Amino acid sequence: MSRSHFASRVSGFGTTVFSEFSALALKHGAVNLGQGFPDFEGPEEVKEAACRAIREGSNQYAPSMGARELRVAIAEHAARFYGQQVDPDTMVTVTSGATEALFDAILGLVDPGDEVIVFEPFYDSYVANIAFVGATPRYVPLRAPDALHPTWWFDGAELEAAFTPRTRLLILNTPHNPTGKVFTREELERIGTLCERHGVKVLSDEVYEHIVFAPARHVRPSTLPVLADRTVTVSSMGKTFSLTGWKIGWILAPPPLRDAVQRAHQFVSFATAAPLQSATAAALRMPDGYFQELAVRYLARREKLLHGLREAGLPAQAPEGSYFILADISRQGFPDDVAFCRHLVTQGGVAAIPPSVFYSPEHRHLGQGFARFAFCKTEAVLEEGARRLKEGLSTRRSSSSERP
Repeated sequence: MSRSHFASRVSGFGTTVFSEFSALALKHGAVNLGQGFPDFEGPEEVKEAACRAIREGSNQYAPSMGARELRVAIAEHAARFYGQQVDPDTMVTVTSGATEALFDAILGLVDPGDEVIVFEPFYDSYVANIAFVGATPRYVPLRAPDALHPTWWFDGAELEAAFTPRTRLLILNTPHNPTGKVFTREELERIGTLCERHGVKVLSDEVYEHIVFAPARHVRPSTLPVLADRTVTVSSMGKTFSLTGWKIGWILAPPPLRDAVQRAHQFVSFATAAPLQSATAAALRMPDGYFQELAVRYLARREKLLHGLREAGLPAQAPEGSYFILADISRQGFPDDVAFCRHLVTQGGVAAIPPSVFYSPEHRHLGQGFARFAFCKTEAVLEEGARRLKEGLSTRRSSSSERP
């Protein structure tokens, strides 16, 4: 009997939901509010810095840990925004996007048979990476806002129960995709106390760190004393500078943890595009006004999409951070979020993402009453998306009510 072409570690994976719905959006001429990439350009001065680096000969391999110019800029950024002291020579590794950084960290820190705590809904690569190393995810669901909780929240008892003698790592994502939750200092302290008690490391995904809306405030977990020595911080330039295709990410970590990540990184990609590293260093040194204006611009987009969703009959809570909104679709007459999103992209001309794919099978029902919409789009695209949503859903409701 011939063996399958697929290795067992990938045999259970299909096409990512982002690729699937982006392809459907293209096929049906839909407004793509699904995949989280901006449809507008990043800063001209950052793009020009990349062109200048190419012209000036920065076209060969960068050092595996990252060009020192960028590592210094990353350390300066940490001091500037978080008061965090980072040694660029022993605490930073530059990677090909945050996605690679996450994989490198899990490769470097987790053994087969270990357990990794994951809050759900989760970014899909987390669980795939855990599977690649032969570890087991332990899921803690984030709960939707209710009468007692104004924002997404987790049950402390559920979190505590997720720790076992085999727990090696806990993955955090703040600001959180897709709920928009920004973990509070008190929540991080609680997480840190449990991790300290059980000797667990933390992998903190902070790619939306500069897209946060008042009164929420992003607290970098590694700046808390209880988490400082056990946290690998991951970020990237793609979301902050609207240049997601560049795939420049990095990790910050205490030297022993950084060394574990670096040992994996050197055999995953070895090094990242040299001229784009130079441009990223320039981007991180942009004036404070750029970062302040970024949040202001995204706040306006958030409000525009929230208004459009509500006008279309889709209740939605304002996210505290990121550029995603989870809209309530539970009263739209569909069996689940996948059916809703397929109908929306093929019949309504708008692409959204079904968030139930970001849950474990046992908790998938928690995501089936929502659809995720991205507002990292131009004003014209958001307006057209809102128009199609309102028209398409109202037409469907009218036709449904007319059936005998």
